[in-house]
Amino acid sequence: MAKSTRGTVTAFSPFDARADAEALRKAMKGMGTDEDTILKILTSRNNAQRQEIASAFKTLFGRDLVDDLKSELTGKFETLMVSLMRPTYIFDAHALKHAIKGAGTNEKVLTEILASRTPAEVRNIKQVYLQEYEANLEDKITGETSGYFQRMLVVLLQANRDPDGRVDEGLVEQDAQVLFRAGELKWGTDEEKFITILGTRSISHLRRVFDKYMTISGFQIEETIDRETSGDLEKLLLAVVKCIRSVPAYFAETLYYSMKGAGTDDDTLIRVMVSRSEIDLLDIRQEFRKNFAKSLHQMIQKDTSGDYRKALLLLCGGDDD
Repeated sequence: MAKSTRGTVTAFSPFDARADAEALRKAMKGMGTDEDTILKILTSRNNAQRQEIASAFKTLFGRDLVDDLKSELTGKFETLMVSLMRPTYIFDAHALKHAIKGAGTNEKVLTEILASRTPAEVRNIKQVYLQEYEANLEDKITGETSGYFQRMLVVLLQANRDPDGRVDEGLVEQDAQVLFRAGELKWGTDEEKFITILGTRSISHLRRVFDKYMTISGFQIEETIDRETSGDLEKLLLAVVKCIRSVPAYFAETLYYSMKGAGTDDDTLIRVMVSRSEIDLLDIRQEFRKNFAKSLHQMIQKDTSGDYRKALLLLCGGDDD
């Protein structure tokens, strides 16, 4: 799979799961914890190798590596290390489960994951959710959301976006006109048209629709969504449009706003850095540098501290200045 070669974390070589397991045990045994060893090992091995280390750890010591990390580490650094240990296949399903669990729903997580994942990835998430949590993801999400926001999420959960193929210019013109009439030309907004077109047409088709929309209306589609919709629906539609234009640019922006201003949204920072580290973090770094006049590395450096910062910078994998 070509797409996974744009990550900052790749398979470590020469890899020895037992030696790593022994080094981790030594780092956590007795008084005090050697955080440096832990973060260096876990950020430089890919997820598949981390699973082998966990297995070797249990074989050698009869102990659970993740439980030990949880008892030895604290705070954001602990959250980051435990996130790195979560098997890739379950990462998104786990994040969604926690986004719809307990009081209040984390719409930001639902939006980020469902807007940015491919139809194949969404199908996989649904399957894993069912296997791991014995629950239907769509039912869980519809139980916690409402209105057009819910309807757009349901469309994305169907994972039936048209595959990329030859773009029919006639259909491009038609969709652009429909969106124009459903938004700018209408008193009130026909949200359903936006949901259907943005949720089901192919990526290459929609990129042409956005260009055509600009020609017809004089507006970027984002400006119209911003004016014509609000709240969670607006955020979701904008996320979908941004991901259709460029997934790495969408994540660069997500990372930027997780650190901009007072306070840091560490959950988002950790989720994006870990989930994209083996997929497209190099592309995200490029987009970040291009769009925000500073590097991702610099912003993490400025915004975080301690072992947490050290580990994030290792995941980031370099400065782009």
